[in-house]
Amino acid sequence: MGRCAIGQPMIELSQIHPDKPVLIYGPTASGKSGLALEIARRQGGVIVNADALQAYQGWPILTAQPSAADLDRAPHHLYGHLAFDAPYSVGDWLRDVAPFLKRPYKTGARPIIVGGTGLYFTALTEGLAEIPPTPAGIRAKADAIPLPDLVSALDPATAAGLDLNNRARVQRAWEVQQTTGRSIRDWQDATPPSLLALEECTALALMPDVEWLNARIQTRYAIMMDAGAMAEAKAMVPNWDQTAPSSKAIGAAEMIQLIGGDITPDSAREAIIIATRQYAKRQRTWLRSRMKRWQTVALPNVDDVILST
Repeated sequence: MGRCAIGQPMIELSQIHPDKPVLIYGPTASGKSGLALEIARRQGGVIVNADALQAYQGWPILTAQPSAADLDRAPHHLYGHLAFDAPYSVGDWLRDVAPFLKRPYKTGARPIIVGGTGLYFTALTEGLAEIPPTPAGIRAKADAIPLPDLVSALDPATAAGLDLNNRARVQRAWEVQQTTGRSIRDWQDATPPSLLALEECTALALMPDVEWLNARIQTRYAIMMDAGAMAEAKAMVPNWDQTAPSSKAIGAAEMIQLIGGDITPDSAREAIIIATRQYAKRQRTWLRSRMKRWQTVALPNVDDVILST
């Protein structure tokens, strides 16, 4: 969605230790990037991306990467550093984020890690199983299998721990099982220690009111279009590949279809807003199920947009 902040959530500055890493997770459009910028402005720090799609080039507006003004306000890292078709795993992200966690921090270099990819944060604070990569042949085979068939091929214990409507998670479990002969749950049970313990940082999970968030998502679609999303899509047409990792950005396919005249502007708008709301719902579900030890920041109404002193 668009890369213009619509305010940021309210939280007491005294709750944020100036020398500890800060983790900020939240659904799309919840104001997490604005909060990260405000913390950096008031306490210092570098902002580090924890959103899988913001790591890619090609769709900076659609994926809400920091604007030039944001980059002037604070140092940002791991945004747009990958080619649009580059493979990138959770393990890759952990290796990229590790240097920012090394102590002692240089002056003003305390990491503020912000994003909406819950698996990144879980791997960071709980560890990541070192699962061998999936061969291209198995990945291609998995891509062609319907979701219900992937689900039925999983062992009951693995299936019980997955969102069975999330194809990416289900397919990943199937690929691991096919590649290694072990379930992804077995691998996870052998997880090594985490890079960062929750006790060593301030971990904030933004939980917005649904109606409040839906209104912001709708507003941000207009902001995205005003910011040049059409021009961005036109520039991507020569490189468009629906199987490329960056093409999973919400709205990318619809924008390409809009450029080609295959759908109307109203249809594109409706599809993108609905998809964004569905994604935000999955992010809230992750928060409730996997982030119970995090400090939850409730966002009940549009007035909660300032960082209290």
